Amino acid sequence: MNTTFSITPLGDSALIIEWEQEISLPVHTLVMQVFHYLQSLDLPYITDLVPAYASLTVLYSAAMIRQQAPPPAFQWLTEQLYSMLQQAAAVVPPVRRLQVPVCYHSSLGPDITDMAHRKNISVADIVNRHTARTYTVYMLGFLPGFPYMGKVDDVLATPRLKQPRLQVAAGSVGIAGEQTGIYPLASPGGWNIIGRTPLRLFNAALDESCYFRPGDQVQFMPVSLQEFNQINGTEAR
Repeated sequence: MNTTFSITPLGDSALIIEWEQEISLPVHTLVMQVFHYLQSLDLPYITDLVPAYASLTVLYSAAMIRQQAPPPAFQWLTEQLYSMLQQAAAVVPPVRRLQVPVCYHSSLGPDITDMAHRKNISVADIVNRHTARTYTVYMLGFLPGFPYMGKVDDVLATPRLKQPRLQVAAGSVGIAGEQTGIYPLASPGGWNIIGRTPLRLFNAALDESCYFRPGDQVQFMPVSLQEFNQINGTEAR
């Protein structure tokens, strides 16, 4: 396990483990190794684990830790984690490979035509470049189940909109900087919208409410507007 990490407190019942702060698959693999290792231990005093690009937030019960160790709880847990992180090096994080249908029609991707014009490329080129890569889901955030994925082709990297929209439709696929993501719910937002998936990405009624998980490998599959409507009708039932 790479030793270039730090552990710092987040209030009185959480801490954060941070590696080199960059969008990097090798760094994120370290995050997921520790995430899955700690998850497998099922320690009663660790109440939640939140992986991100280059960090892992560990929420814990200070009261439960005090039952087996003198305070402060943060110091005791930090010492335990330094030992645990060495064991996590042997973990091979499980990977799900997902194919996500996306319709890149301008009626569903309101920014795709303007993006093509500004970059002096065709809409078809944007679609080809966006679907050519397999993306890693680095984290979920902003909205329940919103996947932050990267990295996009350098040609597609685009700053956020200067004026965010008041409403972005659920399923909208966007680009912001070097990242691509999907709005699981209708929401205000400033990402450049280039298409939409008909898949339902968040359902609070399910035990696993979010469609994506950190560590997923995602491939976008282009579909026609007719195919989008067909799948959308099936998903809505």
